[in-house]
Amino acid sequence: MTFTRLPEGRGGPSADAPTLSIEVDGRAVEARAGESVAVAMLAAGVLRFRTAPASGAPRAPFCMMGACYECLVEIDGRRQQACMTPVAAGLRVVTGQGLPALRRADTAVPPRP
Repeated sequence: MTFTRLPEGRGGPSADAPTLSIEVDGRAVEARAGESVAVAMLAAGVLRFRTAPASGAPRAPFCMMGACYECLVEIDGRRQQACMTPVAAGLRVVTGQGLPALRRADTAVPPRP
């Protein structure tokens, strides 16, 4: 499965948007200013953002609007939703592995009301 960026005028960054580099699991990934970390990762072919806590199944973005938490990754040392985080030059992204990373106090998902 491959993903492509949206064209200019249809939600994608402008054609003259500067490109920058982020690091995903130690690998350089090209990104465009104005897009999210999730978009850059998917366009680069990264299809596993984390694993499910119980089964270990691979997980990737689902909603791309911050509601599902399927895109949780570690960005510059903090657990964040990749779909809600804009790219910036030099970001370091580490994909997740199941439950242990989610038990840290700073990464707990708040309970639903």
